[in-house]
Amino acid sequence: MFAFSEVIDMAVQLEKNGEQVYLTALDHIDDTGLKQLLEWMAGEERLHSKWFEALKGAAVILDENESLAEMNEALIQDYLGDQAFSLKEVDFSLIKDSNELIRIFIEFEKDTILFYNILISFVPDESTKEKICRIISEEETHLKKLNEFIDTESE
Repeated sequence: MFAFSEVIDMAVQLEKNGEQVYLTALDHIDDTGLKQLLEWMAGEERLHSKWFEALKGAAVILDENESLAEMNEALIQDYLGDQAFSLKEVDFSLIKDSNELIRIFIEFEKDTILFYNILISFVPDESTKEKICRIISEEETHLKKLNEFIDTESE
């Protein structure tokens, strides 16, 4: 069973992991445009991480007496199903095709959006929901930019 603060910890860690992977990938990329994109995305992930860390201390997020068992069930079975977060240890030295690397990042961004859509359904505070929706929108922008980069690389 997860406490809501543990779910927020997961969001913080997800963002920190994303930032670290984007920064680590920079050492293995020659393309200046892709480097700039990943640097920007790492900065975005850092900002998201800080926001979730601040949210953890906010009293408005969720009464701990609410049904945490229901939340746990929803997170693990109903929503995530067989989805696994795609951010794993990636050996960037083995990836020779920039499109393959971008596809890895696309899957991570999709998983992040999935997680935040789950999270938002358990947040009663409207202003907090709005901020999470903005973060989801920013993650969708990341997806769009990654997909555009693949499109321009393929041409």
